[in-house]
Amino acid sequence: MLTSDKFHDECGVVAIFAHPEAEKLAYLGLHALQHRGQESAGIVSSDGLNLHQHKAMGLVADIFTEDVLRPLHGSIAIGHTRYSTAGDSALLNAQPILVQSNKGAIALAHNGNLVNAQHIRQRLESQGSIFQTNSDTEVIVHLIALSREHTLPDAIADALRRVEGAFSLVMMSADRVFAARDPRGFRPLAMGRIAATEGHTRDTIVFASETCAFDLIGAEYVREVKPGELIVVGPDEITSRFYSTSAAQSSCIFEHVYFSRPDSMVFGRAVQTSRENLGRQLAKESPVEADLVVPVPDSGVTAAVGYAAESGIPFRFALIRNHYVGRTFIEPRQSVRDFGVKLKLNPVRSLLEGKRVVLIDDSIVRGTTSRKIVRMIRNAGAREVHMRISCPPTVSSCYYGVDTPSRTQLIAANKSIDEIRDYIGADSLAYLSLEGLKKACGEGEPTRYCTACYTGNYPTDIIDVEEILPAVVRR
Repeated sequence: MLTSDKFHDECGVVAIFAHPEAEKLAYLGLHALQHRGQESAGIVSSDGLNLHQHKAMGLVADIFTEDVLRPLHGSIAIGHTRYSTAGDSALLNAQPILVQSNKGAIALAHNGNLVNAQHIRQRLESQGSIFQTNSDTEVIVHLIALSREHTLPDAIADALRRVEGAFSLVMMSADRVFAARDPRGFRPLAMGRIAATEGHTRDTIVFASETCAFDLIGAEYVREVKPGELIVVGPDEITSRFYSTSAAQSSCIFEHVYFSRPDSMVFGRAVQTSRENLGRQLAKESPVEADLVVPVPDSGVTAAVGYAAESGIPFRFALIRNHYVGRTFIEPRQSVRDFGVKLKLNPVRSLLEGKRVVLIDDSIVRGTTSRKIVRMIRNAGAREVHMRISCPPTVSSCYYGVDTPSRTQLIAANKSIDEIRDYIGADSLAYLSLEGLKKACGEGEPTRYCTACYTGNYPTDIIDVEEILPAVVRR
């Protein structure tokens, strides 16, 4: 199994209301959001009376064939593509979660992580609740079912007031779709619209983690779902309410640094703009005399474009990524040094030989991959290798839906910048400053960001850390 020394994307969600092929639009939306999770995927649809479900381990295109989608035919659908951040990587934790309850049949798909899920689960189990999964998302379903509120929207609002942490979620009943974000707005969720066409009497309303999903299905971006907002899309109307008192906004800045696709609008801001600004700001803060700016693909590409534009140093794709690396591989019996990285990346010797190289990436996690890449660049003939990182050193774990290692495994939490430079073998190493990061991502216009992974200052109370550490992945 080829592993990556990167933070893993959390999850992606999509919802479709009032379209004759809702299940196919949900599939296409998940396909556009595949980068947000590659463990499992699922779709739940409604024909107006009953909910139908299919979910499986694997990639979206492999799971949803024509034969699989046919029984899911309906006018309403929600979908989810998952990377396990809480709960094991197993089919029982694949989403959406579909249950029959005293509020009727409901399905839910969740992007984020609930920091008080374990506490709530223990309390509910002591009262007789039986959980089918070990995913934190199921806690929300139980809270909805147990709510004393009489209507489903009121029960959802009641449940969401009881959970703490990060959640952008889509839900559905037989005839309605619900979309909500946590009061701090940690994770993104956008609303879009497909205009009614001849023979179709009403507009289709869609929701997705990123707007790149809208582009594929022909939807127009309308707006972000606001922090603390619950939107209900029903047969007769669209309603919006704020289920919680306002909290200080803490949107995840790493969505702009790495997670989201560059062609998306996230938190109401173009990701491409933020990433180019990161590179420009990095060039201003940490210039170096060099011959080439080279990105680590694909994570460093857009920031490298900005660095090259600001510095005037030529941009070159001197590391080529193999996009067809599978999830498993056969390693030669005779050990090949840096084999895993060589599977993914190969240097262009004709560009690198004798050159002073600025190598751009978005982060250094454990340092192991960066060390191998620097060595690869040197072995290809580079005279100097200067590493530049388009965010500050990552010193703390994330508990809001990002799979980050514990502090003991984060190299920046345990070594100085000079020590990291020596470890990875670069001639120089510089990170973007925290203020430079915020400036590049437009903090205050109007978004305010969570930067806990760089500061250790968390916007929520963090309960027993051992309870909410990223899941151990079972394969």
